[in-house]
Amino acid sequence: MVFVNTVVIVRVNLAQPESAVALALACFGGGSMAAAFTLPWLLDRRSDRQVMTSGSLMAVLVLVAVALAWPALATGPRWPLVLGAWTLLGIAYASIVTPGGRLLRRSADAAHRPALFAAQFSLSHACWLLTYPLVGWLGATAGVPSALWAMAALAALGGGLALRLWPAADPLALEHAHDNLPPGHPHLTEHYFDGRHRHEYLIDELHQDWPER
Repeated sequence: MVFVNTVVIVRVNLAQPESAVALALACFGGGSMAAAFTLPWLLDRRSDRQVMTSGSLMAVLVLVAVALAWPALATGPRWPLVLGAWTLLGIAYASIVTPGGRLLRRSADAAHRPALFAAQFSLSHACWLLTYPLVGWLGATAGVPSALWAMAALAALGGGLALRLWPAADPLALEHAHDNLPPGHPHLTEHYFDGRHRHEYLIDELHQDWPER
């Protein structure tokens, strides 16, 4: 919504000067920077899951609030609404994206991280390939509220999937077994082994899948 429709909203819908486009984007960037500076402190006190899903919920609420307020403010202060909403969306965006690298690093060992980061990059850009033209088309043909509602629905879908697929209890060390390894294998001797053992779990040659909880 921000990247695609800011220019149209500011210049066409609100009839603001060109400098206002820079101001609106600066609000989004300022919110992102404020969140990025705060996240190291916050992530020491809250889990990645709590921070990222809270950012997702915040994005949904902001998009819904603007969609509801936009028709009501047809003759009112839409410009302050956009500036405030873009600032909050910047905070939400950084809260979702910034901890993502931590999540990927804890999910695979060093040898497999390049492939994991490449897969995440491809997946995120595939999502943008869908949403960029969709939000632009809706904004141009159906209006700003329709574009906002559509993006809120997709954000809610993504947040809901994260809550469903990402366990709330997500410890680094997981108990598991290696039925396919022979007795005396270095991995079994490295970790105390009595049929099952526990250590920090990463996807690698010996750990191909996440163990059943």
